[in-house]
Amino acid sequence: MCGIAGIYSAAGRPIDLRLLETMTQVLAHRGPDGEGYVLMALEGSEKPVQTRGKLTHSMAPGSHRYSIGFGHRRLAILDPTPLGHQPMATENGQVWITYNGEIYNYRELRNELKQRGHQFRSATDTEVILQAYLEWGDECLSHLNGMFAFALWDRREDRLFCARDRFGIKPFYYRFDGERFLFASEMKSLLQDASYRPAPDEQAVYDYLVYAWQDHTDGTFFSAIKQLKPGHSLIVRDGTLTVRPWWDLNPSQWRQEPDRIVPAFRERFEEAVRLNLRSDVPIGSCLSGGLDSSSIVCTVQKLLSSNPTGIDQASVGERIRTFSSCFEDSTCDERPYIHRVLERTGAEGHEVFPDGQQLFDELPRILWHQEEPFAGMSIMAQWAVMRLAADSGVKVLLDGQGADELLAGYPGYLGSYGADLLRQWRWRTFLGEWRAYRRHHPVVDPTIVANLLRGLLPASAIRPLRSWVKGDRFWLDQGFSQRYSWTPGAVTRFPTCLENHLYGSLRSLGLPALLHYEDRNAMAFSVEARVPFLDHTLVEWLGGVSPEFKIRQGVTKFVLREAMVGTLPEEVRLRTDKMGFVTPQDQWLRVTLRPEIEALLESDSMRARPYWRARVLREWYRRYCDGNVAIGQTVWRWINLEMWLRRFCD
Repeated sequence: MCGIAGIYSAAGRPIDLRLLETMTQVLAHRGPDGEGYVLMALEGSEKPVQTRGKLTHSMAPGSHRYSIGFGHRRLAILDPTPLGHQPMATENGQVWITYNGEIYNYRELRNELKQRGHQFRSATDTEVILQAYLEWGDECLSHLNGMFAFALWDRREDRLFCARDRFGIKPFYYRFDGERFLFASEMKSLLQDASYRPAPDEQAVYDYLVYAWQDHTDGTFFSAIKQLKPGHSLIVRDGTLTVRPWWDLNPSQWRQEPDRIVPAFRERFEEAVRLNLRSDVPIGSCLSGGLDSSSIVCTVQKLLSSNPTGIDQASVGERIRTFSSCFEDSTCDERPYIHRVLERTGAEGHEVFPDGQQLFDELPRILWHQEEPFAGMSIMAQWAVMRLAADSGVKVLLDGQGADELLAGYPGYLGSYGADLLRQWRWRTFLGEWRAYRRHHPVVDPTIVANLLRGLLPASAIRPLRSWVKGDRFWLDQGFSQRYSWTPGAVTRFPTCLENHLYGSLRSLGLPALLHYEDRNAMAFSVEARVPFLDHTLVEWLGGVSPEFKIRQGVTKFVLREAMVGTLPEEVRLRTDKMGFVTPQDQWLRVTLRPEIEALLESDSMRARPYWRARVLREWYRRYCDGNVAIGQTVWRWINLEMWLRRFCD
């Protein structure tokens, strides 16, 4: 896991060495274990120059003829020896790479490539990517199982090839003005360029304020800075940039045999966890007490007990270490479930109790790492967990991200499933599901109703209704809303509302933002976060599993619950409440942080923003504090956006 940066002058002009060094060094938190660079020229006119340590200690920033430069900050996870330093080249020096991520099947790929005649100097997955590229070219991506973002310069063709993993677990940002192409793991690297003045992308601001969306397109909150979308690659050659998809989740042409689904899921999930345990440094796991993280922790312990030779036990230890966010407020505290998992597995539990005031005081630092406004205060609880893991000496954490989007874990998916049943005239099944849900939940989650209507009504009817319920029609500036409002089209890739809802969450509206939060929170403390549920072979296999194995009898994640019989404590396996990194957000916003929030709402800068009616914001905040409206997430977005604008743009 690392930080990457680079500059490519398509016109062949010398690049700014000080800028490349600054872009790389600002990513030091992503890679505290090493710093390296390579400088190259078009058409092989100069021999590549590789340096370790500061670039300007080895190269004078003055006259030179290098038009391509890669920078790298290293977090050593696999093969921590000097052989793993980057940027790395093939033996003949014709192909260079700067890479961030982990390829979990690197051992299997290395063996296959050896059989094809390739030789290796290191035990790194980086060299596996290089040799795979030599063997298969751009098609090497389909052979990689893992999380990655990399830039590769092919001197044979004067061609820059960049790629991002299937789900966007690892970030890749860039800016291209037709002459210079700048890229990096984080946007703050691109902000080091003095020729760029940070300014908000107002469409991104609108989508965030109204829908709580981010990372749903190739745009960012910064005007003119783009991100390579998940499952996409790009090529820059002869001054032309080409972006294209290399992977997508396709509608399955076949369905799994029902009687094999549960054991097959268990086998694939255990294999995914086993691969994610490959490491040369200590590994731990997040543990919220929910179904997903508990399944990972219990499966790790199962693997340790039943097949210790099949995993890297030295990195895990005799028992895995877990890290949890806890609260004294019982409405958002999951310690009873956490402790049941610890009792079952014998794991070594570590707990942190996030403090709302302390986290708010840290918000400028958190925003600096997140780089964009974020949707809620649960991200700040995750920040505290990552810090706890780093302080405990753990460099790699497993986490349960992706399970909800694959297995219909959020309540809103029940609404989409209900819409499918009604559209298929399966009224009896619908009523059975509804009654079963109500047995578990006396209060109906509003997202269920919203997605039921979304599945039955046209999008043009949903937008005004949503605007009225959420209240944005009252506090948004009318001119701003008219310029940037739009009605998103429905996803129609799959035959059912539920499958399209899951696909949309996986590819754009949901998971990409969650992965963004997790990557920045973890890397802020030089910790690598891994997500076993997003093993692409498991994801693709689940595409052939019918909705009835994801939702049944009003309960979500049916196949996971069945597969975990005998592995999870029953109290956890049968949970029907959905929490996961929750915080006492309403208490913090209404009471703990009220003086700070009122001061922000009264500030000159917030009054002057063109996005909202400042007087109405103050009025709605008072109504929220009095308990008359439930708009905690909306209030947070106002405050977080204002703080982001002050941090990066003012």
